[in-house]
Amino acid sequence: MLDKVQTIRGHESIKLAAEVSGSASAPPVLLAHGGGQTRRAWKRVTGELASAGFRVIAIDLRGHGDSDWSQDGSYDLRDFASDLVAVTSQLDCKPAVVGASLGGLAGMIAEGELASGSFASLTLVDIAPRMEPSGVMRVVGFMEKHIDRGFASPEEAAEIIASYMPHRQKRGAGGNLKHYLRQKADGRFYWHWDPQFIRNIMNEKRLDPGHQERQFEGLSKAAANLSLPLHLVRGGSSDLVSEDSVAHLRKMVPHAEYTDIAGATHMVVGDSNDAFSAAIVDFLQRHHGMEAKAT
Repeated sequence: MLDKVQTIRGHESIKLAAEVSGSASAPPVLLAHGGGQTRRAWKRVTGELASAGFRVIAIDLRGHGDSDWSQDGSYDLRDFASDLVAVTSQLDCKPAVVGASLGGLAGMIAEGELASGSFASLTLVDIAPRMEPSGVMRVVGFMEKHIDRGFASPEEAAEIIASYMPHRQKRGAGGNLKHYLRQKADGRFYWHWDPQFIRNIMNEKRLDPGHQERQFEGLSKAAANLSLPLHLVRGGSSDLVSEDSVAHLRKMVPHAEYTDIAGATHMVVGDSNDAFSAAIVDFLQRHHGMEAKAT
């Protein structure tokens, strides 16, 4: 049983931090987190997957966590997607990819546009080719709000997170929160990701009002090209992926499997970890487990 942090090269050799657990001979599962998160968002899921007989590789996306920041601010979806393609090319066999939000968008572009056949399967965690614009802006608006002034203390950050997610039990200032913050020379605490990532998104919105619609169209085209096993896991109370979003995806990919996690919001993994883990373990075992290989 492995459990170690290592460096994997992404597109154009950018250094990505990866945490690996499970038997080296087990079927690989690549976990790609959402925007503003790190590989630690999968902490409990990683243990469940390793115990279920998978080799788990949880990465920090470019500009996040312990991975390198892009020197030229390259944070387009295709940049993240190119990283996933680069990572999968270094593995002994095709991985099942589980992508939450940003990670799922990158997965769709990687498999449906850039390099078909790179993945063994794709699980989308509360993300789809078409999303509710108001939900998207709630997420990116929260991320943009604090990038310049930061927080006076981890306690202040904990209070702000609690107000953003009032349905969730308040997270203390210690524990995993420290992995999402970095203290700068001015003594204040800032998110542990490159602020240029969110600035790019907000600048596109302000300067090009049609950008989001074109992005939705591009994602829909990529989704329509997906022939691999596909699983959409939606938070039942998500304000980002609606029932219309689900219907659109299932029209593009009729063979897609669908799980609705009742009571969970866009942050499905943190809201309902047990139900989420059970859903993806079931899907992955049916498609990639030892029993599936034997049939």
